[in-house]
Amino acid sequence: MSSISVIIPCYNYARYLEGCVESVLGQEGVDLRVLVIDDASRDDTAEVAASLVARDDRVQFLRHEVNLGHIATYNEGLEWAVATGDYTLLLSADDLLTPGALQRSAGLMDDHPEVAMVYGRQISFRPEQRPPTPREIAPNHGRRVIPGSDLIESICSAGANPVETPTVLVRSSVQDELGGYREELPHTADMELWLRFASRASVGVIAADQAWKRMHSRNMQLEFLATTLGDIRQRRLAFETFFATRGDLVTGRARLERRACESLAREAFWAGSQAFEDGDLARCEELIGFALETDPGLRSRPEWSRYRWKRRMGARLWKSVSSLLERPRRLRILASEIGLVDAPHGPRQPSRQPAGPTLPARGLAAGPIQPA
Repeated sequence: MSSISVIIPCYNYARYLEGCVESVLGQEGVDLRVLVIDDASRDDTAEVAASLVARDDRVQFLRHEVNLGHIATYNEGLEWAVATGDYTLLLSADDLLTPGALQRSAGLMDDHPEVAMVYGRQISFRPEQRPPTPREIAPNHGRRVIPGSDLIESICSAGANPVETPTVLVRSSVQDELGGYREELPHTADMELWLRFASRASVGVIAADQAWKRMHSRNMQLEFLATTLGDIRQRRLAFETFFATRGDLVTGRARLERRACESLAREAFWAGSQAFEDGDLARCEELIGFALETDPGLRSRPEWSRYRWKRRMGARLWKSVSSLLERPRRLRILASEIGLVDAPHGPRQPSRQPAGPTLPARGLAAGPIQPA
């Protein structure tokens, strides 16, 4: 039976820690060890962790005297994990694993030694909610093995990270080879790390709910995502870092770099366009400037001409004009909905659900997919 080392970093999450650890210890069919790292919390994390250690000898506890930050804490945990287990998982103290998650992931990696990392779906929920019931699991857990190049293509095409970090199990030997999280990427270090894994080996995908993600006011990800440009800048830096350090191993590097830049620029452009309509001209200028800096080719696209007309008219006049232009289309859609005319793009077709499980990675590129 393969061994799994689970790192649980904790900073002021004492109220969630016991549930998190219990969700790991309750996993069946795997050989487990857990390390809780308290990054100098100001709550009673140390007391909760001590009680967990006393109840189960699979749990270890380490406390920092001063706060080192999440990246340093993660990497400290990785040093312990790669020395103690075949596979490694990092789970924030405010998240939870679903029943059977580790057995599903480890089973795929046991069966496929060419796979360096496995990920699945996560379920997000609010603190005032009970964790939702996981969705029905597909036969054979919907296991897939994809080339690492497919995941790189997906991330570059989206300009974003489709991999849900609480679900990721990695092969410890490959983690040791690739190194840990980068200090210069405090908010996108996970995406850059998954790109490194994908440049090294195949990737496993499980069409099952593998973790619960708690979304609350102190969630670091939510706080950062509130600033659109900060988030996009961090993603651009993650791509730049990856291609600078691993680009020589990536087939079609120039095309993928260009695609990532175009995707990020497009996101910044539309956010800037919306900021203009909202009357926030300073934010608009910042976002549009970033978009042009990232993808100068944006000036040759139709949306740029439309944006220039908006600027010439001004936000108030543009809103009036666009509302008038949009009204006929809305009327056609309404008429089609009540059956007076055909839909704008032809007769309405009955909706069909896709057969079989879908991959959790949004927009994975087409290519050879091997059933696991």
